[in-house]
Amino acid sequence: MKRTIVITGATSGIGKETALAFAKLGDNIVVSGRRKKEGLEVVNEIKSLGANAIFVKTDITQENEVKALIEQAVAHFGKIDVMVNNSGIAGRENVPLHQHSTENFRELIEVNVMGLFWGMKYAIDAMLKTGGGVVVNLASIAGLNGIEFTSQYSASKHAVVGLTKSASLDYATQGIRVNAVAPGAIKTDILQNAINAGVYPEDKIAGIHPMNKMGDTSSIANAIVFLASPDVPFMTGTILNVDGGFCAK
Repeated sequence: MKRTIVITGATSGIGKETALAFAKLGDNIVVSGRRKKEGLEVVNEIKSLGANAIFVKTDITQENEVKALIEQAVAHFGKIDVMVNNSGIAGRENVPLHQHSTENFRELIEVNVMGLFWGMKYAIDAMLKTGGGVVVNLASIAGLNGIEFTSQYSASKHAVVGLTKSASLDYATQGIRVNAVAPGAIKTDILQNAINAGVYPEDKIAGIHPMNKMGDTSSIANAIVFLASPDVPFMTGTILNVDGGFCAK
C-alpha cells in the first residue's frame, strides 16, 4: 500500500535523498522547502521514478506555513503516514559559549527546535485522525554529546532528542511511533556552506569519526526509511546513530 511521506527541507541534501529513497518504494511524497525551483526539480525526479509528488513551499520558522503544509498534504493525498522533520541549520558561529551571539542562538532555536516542534505537532494531530503514523526527526551527534565551540547548535539538537523521546511516550499506545536519526558529519550543502564560511575547519571534520571520513546522504536516507518501515513496529523513542563510530568513543 502506498504511504504518504512529508519531508521538510527536501530540496537538497539529506531531505532530497530521503525523498528519492521513499519514491523508489512507490510512496507518495510531499516535498517541502523554501526554494520553489529546486523543490519542483525534486518533484520531477520523483515522478521519473514512477511515484507521485507535490511541492509545498514552506518556511518552517512560520507556524502558519507548517500548519498549511500538513493541511495541503492531507487535502492532496488523504492522510499522512510518515513525517520526516529534516529541516535544520548548523549556525554561523564556531566559538566558545561566551562569544556566541543571541541572534545566532535565536535562529538555531527557531529552525531546529520550533520548526521541528510545529512539524511534529500538526503531523501528529493529522495522524491521530487517520489511525496513526511515524515521525522521524533529524537530531545529531551534537544532540547526544558535548562538542566544543558548538554550544548553541548542540543545545538545539539536544532539544530534538528530548522532543523525540518524550513524544514517543505520549503516543506509544495510539499507533504513532516517534524516532530520530543522529548523523555525524555528512556531505551536504549545509555543511559545505559552514566550511566555506569558516565555521568548521574542513581538515578536522572527517577526523572526528573513528572511520576517518564523512558520511554520505544515502546513509542517512536509508536510516530514515528503516525507522519509518512497518517492519519495525516495536521501535519507538529510538535515537539511531549514523556517525562513523563517533558515539562509540
